[in-house]
Amino acid sequence: MGERLTNFFPLLLMVALAALTYWLDRVVQSPVVAPNALLRHDPDYIVDKLLATRMDVNGRIKNTLHAVKLVHYPDDDTTELASPRFISYAKSAPVTITSKKGLVSSNGENVTFQDAVRVVRAPYGEKSELVMNTEYLLVLPDDNIAKTDHAVTITDANMVVNAVGMEMNSETRIMLLNARVKGVYYDAKRAGKAGQ
Repeated sequence: MGERLTNFFPLLLMVALAALTYWLDRVVQSPVVAPNALLRHDPDYIVDKLLATRMDVNGRIKNTLHAVKLVHYPDDDTTELASPRFISYAKSAPVTITSKKGLVSSNGENVTFQDAVRVVRAPYGEKSELVMNTEYLLVLPDDNIAKTDHAVTITDANMVVNAVGMEMNSETRIMLLNARVKGVYYDAKRAGKAGQ
């Protein structure tokens, strides 16, 4: 029996060395990546029925983001949103932005709303509800800024305004209209007094 083991020992040693060589080769070699794998735009995670809340330093809700679906892409670190609804809780009244599609930048500093964008500022004090419709809106949540270079229609209880391009600060309530501004103003209080 001892003689048989002595005869098989060189063979066992060679098998062990071959296995060790194969294992070392697999460990040292970098994985083979398909040439177009780095160019692919495939999601790494998907979230249904998203609700994200951002708080200020005092623990009060600063803004919320709802979406029917969120899809994240690792190649450019962007996030697509289906039917997003963003609510900014400013001092005087909340501002709600909805659209069919949304896109969040890699660092989360920009949120883009596209297709049937609707911005609603809730009424406050003696101010009526303000509604703005457009097809594209860029929101900078940290700066409380929303802006577009597309056509916008803005309505409230007293006016209808059409323009191309707009920038709005949800904190200061200042809205700048860029070009081709046309509007109709209706003073309901004066019209009521004239009818008496």
